[in-house]
Amino acid sequence: MNTQEKILAAARKAFEHHGLEGLSLREIAAKVGITPMAIYRHFESKEALVDALVLDALEEWSARVAALPPAEGLAKVEQVGEAFLDFALRAPRRFEAAFLLPSRKARRYPDDFAAGRSPAGNVQLKALEEGIRQGRLAGASSVEIMLINSALSQGLVTLYRAGRIAGGEEEFRALYRRAMRRVFQSFTVEKSS
Repeated sequence: MNTQEKILAAARKAFEHHGLEGLSLREIAAKVGITPMAIYRHFESKEALVDALVLDALEEWSARVAALPPAEGLAKVEQVGEAFLDFALRAPRRFEAAFLLPSRKARRYPDDFAAGRSPAGNVQLKALEEGIRQGRLAGASSVEIMLINSALSQGLVTLYRAGRIAGGEEEFRALYRRAMRRVFQSFTVEKSS
């Protein structure tokens, strides 16, 4: 592991334990065995180190989506939604790094997704586009449907993590699934018999 990788690993560990407030360049340097100024040879600023944490967490998210079993159309979108929920609840700091930290490197709607810059987003968009082509979804573009789905997913997770949704994890999972189904029902085209 080179020095830059060691710095990132130490930053990941510090963030995991203390969040952004606990991300001290002095402490990270001490863990790596370098001076605080030496960090700047590898990351131009603390903001650049946070950007690296964001990209690292987004890579983990993309790997989780890539590891999902094969599925088509809305079944794939549902799989990704479940993976998102598991990521948020099982790896909350990694989720926070991927989706909540301010970062110059974070992907932005709609441009980065429409341009295919998100591996996990590409999986969802492909599934949504398939649903639109099959006539099962209508009323918005695949990027718009994904944005609405993502906003609801992330909003629900954020409310739950903040203690703003009553009940335990199982109740929350059930609420999340119902809300996701309702979103997709709003875009579902009824097939006439």
